[in-house]
Amino acid sequence: MLSKELESLKEFGCEDRCVLSVYLNTNPGDPQQLNGGWKIHLKNGFKRIDEYLTASEDEKEIKAFRQLKEKVTEEIDKNMNKLRKSVVIFAAVEPELWSVHYVQVPVKTSFHWENKPMTEEMEYMYKAYPEAGVILPSYGEVRILDTAMGDVKDELVYEFDSGVESWRLSKIEEANEEQKSKKSPSPGLEPRPRTNIKQFFKGMDQVVQKLKKERGWKEIHISGEADVANAFAETLREKPASCIYKNLNNNKASDVIHQVFEK
Repeated sequence: MLSKELESLKEFGCEDRCVLSVYLNTNPGDPQQLNGGWKIHLKNGFKRIDEYLTASEDEKEIKAFRQLKEKVTEEIDKNMNKLRKSVVIFAAVEPELWSVHYVQVPVKTSFHWENKPMTEEMEYMYKAYPEAGVILPSYGEVRILDTAMGDVKDELVYEFDSGVESWRLSKIEEANEEQKSKKSPSPGLEPRPRTNIKQFFKGMDQVVQKLKKERGWKEIHISGEADVANAFAETLREKPASCIYKNLNNNKASDVIHQVFEK
């Protein structure tokens, strides 16, 4: 869980400067990132630290930093398809540290070479975008997004089995986002009379509570048509952090996250 990783990072340290902390803005929607502007910022950030360390003539620090610089550069280069709005990396050679995060939260590009990870910005991001479950209930299915730092870690779909009058896990979505957005609702369920909606979602509270415990959710958000969203919220033991009256069930996961967290 990200919360536990953050605690470990805050406890990490070394006697001399050995930790490289990188916050890199890779947001394609940022005008400064046109034509891969982040590559220039990455190069320049490393250059400034290298010049500073070269002037200090500390061979141990210079060697460690250059090793980490190559490792970070290689990591980002080989994961270009994972780039979201930002990349956050904490790294050290001795003692060893390697913590990489591709996130959907914008950051200001910065580079740090200190005796501990510079986690303040990461903590601020986590406070705004903690581990959270985003639930999209409808009459055909209940779609659940497992999210953290504004990114989707997993997606599950529960379908109503009319034969036994209960909800069952249909599948863990493995299709790409374009396919997900085109996925049609389960046949034959949408025309169901809209009466006793709360009773219809009976049993989903146990599912949500189990997922919340297993996945470390700090918050739960619900999005759906007003009557459906309210009915689902009423079945839960705890009040959701937000309830958005929009049917986003056929939207891409990234669009759902944007509308829920950046409303």
